[in-house]
Amino acid sequence: MISPVPHRSRRRSIAAVVTGAALIAGALLATPAVAAPPRAVDPFNPDFGPNVTIYGPEDSAAEIEADLDALHAEQVDAEMSTVREAVFFLPGEYGSAADPLQVNVGYYTDISGLGASPEDVNIHGSIEVYNRCLTDSNCIALVNFWRTISNLSIDIDKEGQDGCRMSANFWAVSQAVSMRRLDISGANVSLMDYCTAGPHFASGGFIADSRLPFVVSGSQQQWLTRNSEVAGWSNGVWNQVFSGVVGAPSEANFPGEPYTTIAETPISREKPYLYVDDEGRYNVRVPAVQQDSSGVTWADGETEGRSIPITEFYIAKPGDSVKDINNALARGQHLIFTPGVYDIDRTIEIKRANTVVLGLGHATLTAVGGAVPLEVKDAEGIVVAGVTIDAGTELSPVLLRVGKDKGGKPLGAENPITLSDVYFRVGGPHIGKSTTALEINADNVLIDHTWVWRGDHGIEGFDPTDGVNGDNERWATNTGTNGVIVNGDNVTATGLFVEHFQQYNTLWNGENGRVILYQNELPYDPPTQADWTQPDGTLGYPGYVVADDVTTHRLDGAGVYVFNQNNPTIITENGFSVPETPGVQLHHIMTVNLSAGTIKHVVNGVGGQVDNTNTGAPAYIVDFPAL
Repeated sequence: MISPVPHRSRRRSIAAVVTGAALIAGALLATPAVAAPPRAVDPFNPDFGPNVTIYGPEDSAAEIEADLDALHAEQVDAEMSTVREAVFFLPGEYGSAADPLQVNVGYYTDISGLGASPEDVNIHGSIEVYNRCLTDSNCIALVNFWRTISNLSIDIDKEGQDGCRMSANFWAVSQAVSMRRLDISGANVSLMDYCTAGPHFASGGFIADSRLPFVVSGSQQQWLTRNSEVAGWSNGVWNQVFSGVVGAPSEANFPGEPYTTIAETPISREKPYLYVDDEGRYNVRVPAVQQDSSGVTWADGETEGRSIPITEFYIAKPGDSVKDINNALARGQHLIFTPGVYDIDRTIEIKRANTVVLGLGHATLTAVGGAVPLEVKDAEGIVVAGVTIDAGTELSPVLLRVGKDKGGKPLGAENPITLSDVYFRVGGPHIGKSTTALEINADNVLIDHTWVWRGDHGIEGFDPTDGVNGDNERWATNTGTNGVIVNGDNVTATGLFVEHFQQYNTLWNGENGRVILYQNELPYDPPTQADWTQPDGTLGYPGYVVADDVTTHRLDGAGVYVFNQNNPTIITENGFSVPETPGVQLHHIMTVNLSAGTIKHVVNGVGGQVDNTNTGAPAYIVDFPAL
């Protein structure tokens, strides 16, 4: 029985958070000349700062629910706020048949268990996301971004709610949301909210290492489920992709049923997670790499991997200087970013093999003065997880660079550099400028769920009458040239979401790349066709490009969408562009017109046109080249 002293941080008001953020910005500009000494970390009660709340089983369900209802009320519409929160549950039982624990999750909220196994923390009740109501009649999940749930069990009990709400645990979300290490039972899971008035649209998400009941996908446009178990699955709009999933539906009826099913995931490593051991000490578990795997990692006991005591981490807080963070990394410490927004005016450099960088509560690194916020050197086994990286108002050449340059130190496939739940934003909460968001130069890198987003909307202050919602200003000011550029060989991505960049959303130059689920929206906002035409005269940039000299590449389950709302006459020649060679294979790809604009072909001049005459009707290709 685990009985450490519970660590509790009470809720703060948004006003206090905003004031704190202003003080933090000032502190970062006044970087101390002398590095701070190493911080001592209490293994039983580490200081995770004021934006982490930890509950124990002795806390009443009513008290927890009241706290989390207040948090949700703050965060349900806080799409572009600076608030970041993590909520943890110590091992034990929460809620009961008499008093179920029923909570909802808002923006920038991370809810996780602290057990070594998901079964160590059991919630009797529900943890949910409903449609966000932008107006009384427009309730959608299309902007339900940036939230996480992981490492716990949910015994669904919706007692006290109406008949529709009692039918499922709802998780109506879109990009930059992950469900990991979950054991859910007692009712269906629904990935759409069919109970709230509105069109019910939802646009993508990610599940890994989870055991689930019957799943209602419904209006979800695209979704990746990886290394999990499902009791059944229904519906889906364009791309429902399963990799290493026991109980996954067959892909035999594609595209009538929009399923792409891969029996085994070629390479995977689950995201690191905090847990408390039997003596009450905090640790971070780093799961081992798996090859050709399926199902959950915890079915027969503890997830294979290594545990790192919390005392070996530098626990960063907003206001810490990059100098102190880099000094801690150079000393051989691992790094935890506690929830908050960090202004990063020089590069955080991760150089040592097997270093773990873990963000809590959607910790966000914002480039200042054109800095490159994060760089991973050519060293095996580095893991970066749970971090959001924002462009700043001055142009950054790149937001995250992995590997110094192509042809650096050779790295093996057995212990790849891994990025898990790493998200990027160029615009949205403020004007952003970057040449490239994510640049992969190293070989044998694993990208396990990312959303790389140039903001198609936000609070940047553009003139709403200039184009559509200020899009002419957005195109000229909120600049992101490229989303993802992969130069390394043997790079694998499971869950690659890239949207709205002004030239290449994804450009793959390396050999033997493997991508399982790719989702892309072309930029909404080119003002004219000339702004969206390549130097050689080709109309538009494909949403996914494999370089002409690549000889081996595999893509499974992919979509490129067009919604040129700023100028519906814009034309893009191809959704995908790849070299025509037997070793480059695309499986289950499609293009679709969401409401405005034209894509003439799916890939390389092949496939039907999508335009304003067939809105919402995809053009599919089962295999390219045709088998």
